[in-house]
Amino acid sequence: MSGEIVESAISIGALARATGVKVPTIRYYEAIALLPAPSRSASNRRLYIARDAARLSFIRRARELGFELAAIRTLIALQDRPEQSCSEADSIVGARLTEVNEKITHLSALKTELERMLEGCGHGRIASCHVIEVLADHGECQHQRPPSPRKKS
Repeated sequence: MSGEIVESAISIGALARATGVKVPTIRYYEAIALLPAPSRSASNRRLYIARDAARLSFIRRARELGFELAAIRTLIALQDRPEQSCSEADSIVGARLTEVNEKITHLSALKTELERMLEGCGHGRIASCHVIEVLADHGECQHQRPPSPRKKS
């Protein structure tokens, strides 16, 4: 024996269970090269190691935080070069934070408008329903339209 430590490999199903990521999503991340192509068994089954599970968990957490795939790809590249400055990672997170703050502002205005609609409701008949009036005539709405959504990658 050469003294080599052999890392145990797991199947795609076991990887999915361990990381909370569905099998089709794992295959998709491989297809777009966010995850490296796994080694294969003699019967051509995908085999994953701990490093793959760590990478997939990183991707899952980044997606949960709303990062787009392009940003995740950059963050992974940065993660693979630990000697680099973290300024680019800071910039990516700062941009995401700006997006979240804009969304919070929009949602807060939306909440206020919905509350205003309900407060104006006399709980009578549809013919005189304030909610229906506001929805039918955008001029009645005090809520500003959000900026056009950015293209997702």
